[in-house]
Amino acid sequence: MSTRRTVGIAGAVVGAASAGAAAAAMAKRYAVGRIRLRPDLEASEPFGELRGREVALTTSDGVMIHAEVDGPEDAPLTVVLCHGYCLASDSWHYQRRDLRESYRLVTWDQRCHGLSARAEPSDCTIDRLGEDLALVVEELVPGPCVLVGHSMGGMTIMALAERRPELFDDKVRGVALLSTSAGKLAELTLGLPALVSKIVHRAVPSAVSVMRKRGSLVDRGREAGNDVAFLAVRYLGFGDSRNVSPTVVDFVESMIRATPSEVIADFYPALMSHDKLTALDVLNKVPTSIIVGERDWLTPLDHSRAIAAAVPTAQLTTVPAASHLVQLETPAVVNDALRELIKRGQRDEA
Repeated sequence: MSTRRTVGIAGAVVGAASAGAAAAAMAKRYAVGRIRLRPDLEASEPFGELRGREVALTTSDGVMIHAEVDGPEDAPLTVVLCHGYCLASDSWHYQRRDLRESYRLVTWDQRCHGLSARAEPSDCTIDRLGEDLALVVEELVPGPCVLVGHSMGGMTIMALAERRPELFDDKVRGVALLSTSAGKLAELTLGLPALVSKIVHRAVPSAVSVMRKRGSLVDRGREAGNDVAFLAVRYLGFGDSRNVSPTVVDFVESMIRATPSEVIADFYPALMSHDKLTALDVLNKVPTSIIVGERDWLTPLDHSRAIAAAVPTAQLTTVPAASHLVQLETPAVVNDALRELIKRGQRDEA
């Protein structure tokens, strides 16, 4: 083959690739632009600005846990809010905003997240999170409480139930589990075809290894945020509702971006190996509410149904069209369910 022809073919390939990349970039910008041009009723919402009385706790392995106490101190019952993987206590914005006038609230950043301190990789486990929650309850909850956990926060509550079952019924008067799982997360398809999902699962461990070894380099690429991150959060974290606020999506993306890559990598094995199905029987001793979006790809509806089967006394609420971040996507539904759960806990106390 002549040199001229070789160069011509190479140029055509490069040109086609460039055109494809440009088309993909234009499609991405178009998609983001369409979302951002929609009416945004939450544009003026003070996300990340709600604050309470700050408290620093120290765990048995020396990790500083940031917590905040909000609401009336003389409330008969405390609500403890446990956030999810790669998020922070600010992810409970709507619950804090709407419940703080009536109930005493405790929010806390799980180790390595938010304002809490980093821990050794070997201590980034679900069992360790359960011990941290026990500390929060012992130090910041003077009376009975209701525990609320989203995603990894729900797993934290399961770990507490396994390790400290005696707390449930006396100290813990109710539990709410939002968009979470008792195990088998390694089998998730994320809505992808079986073959694609298998390829993704094979690729993820290598990506996690890179994040652990080259975390600072990866984080520099994440610092500014980008359209890809925005779209990933929008379509993985939220459902089909056209009313999802771009401001809320940006708020979630900023929390994820603030989570160091090493932390994401350190907790990933714990999430994949998480298995607390046998611990769930403890929750039959207290009123339990399970809430999940019917379009949740990260902790699908079947995982909540499995929890409900293990806790037959629980009430399962499926939120139509919503996805993983139900507390931010449909706060009214979640808050109504939490108020009902709190009332049940207070009735049990009486």
